[in-house]
Amino acid sequence: MLSRIAESLFWIGRYVERADGTARILDVHLERLNHLPMEERKSVAQELLAVMGARPQNEDFGLPELLHALAYDKTSATSIAGSLGAARENARRARETVSSGLWESLNTTYYGLSQHRKDVVGTYRFCNWTLERTAMVSGLADTTVSHDESWLFLVLGRSLERADMTARMLSTRDVLSAGMSWVNMLRCAGAYESFLRTRRAAFGDQHAAEFLLLDRLFPRSIVYALRDADECLAKLDPSAQRVGFINDARRIVGQARTFLEFHRTDDLMSELPEHMERVQKAVSQASDAISRKYFNQADELAWVGEVS
Repeated sequence: MLSRIAESLFWIGRYVERADGTARILDVHLERLNHLPMEERKSVAQELLAVMGARPQNEDFGLPELLHALAYDKTSATSIAGSLGAARENARRARETVSSGLWESLNTTYYGLSQHRKDVVGTYRFCNWTLERTAMVSGLADTTVSHDESWLFLVLGRSLERADMTARMLSTRDVLSAGMSWVNMLRCAGAYESFLRTRRAAFGDQHAAEFLLLDRLFPRSIVYALRDADECLAKLDPSAQRVGFINDARRIVGQARTFLEFHRTDDLMSELPEHMERVQKAVSQASDAISRKYFNQADELAWVGEVS
């Protein structure tokens, strides 16, 4: 497979999942932000933007600026609109590889952005529309793309981004801890019903955090996402070495996953920020290692929607 095609598929997976994760985080925090006093709303909006990996443009940054930065800014890959646009651009570059259904879904989603501006539908509806569209894109990717190397790169990008976005989702609770229940956090990840079936009577902050962080069967848990990424890397480079791993990305992902799975503590909540920082760092390092191994390191890396 051409490296440019592999890279396009990898970033389609990442950008679609980024749009989905950002929509979930905005949806769960928007009501809370609307009820905060003006000054507190500004500070929380700035902190929330920082958690999402961006910086405020000015000191007057508040809720309207936050919504633009995370939802509607087509020039930034941090926002929902920017991520969906970048996913569509990468699909255009790999048009000969992606299925017609996947391309048409991404293309329709991109052109649907103009009909879902804040002044037309509002941010709540925009987030719900985004979740519906990204679910459709993911479903078409799984059912209309051959599960060969193409699909593996797409799933690899999606899995790494999902681990990162779930970590950011958990990190945002520290920003808005007052009044933010773990029920809302579980609903944000689509995990509420699965959590209840798994835990039954056991319910509390630590149990909910453990589920989103460590559950091996829930697709949006960090451990599950890292395991998916590890399996993709193993299939892409099935070298049978007896000692160690030459593949840096697999080593980084494997270390992050096994640390979480085998690290036990009586006070997970106090260590949660440290775990989330470790996961985000591992995802960034793994992405860099994948780029070095599989993708061209030329100037063409500066694609539409890409951030440095």
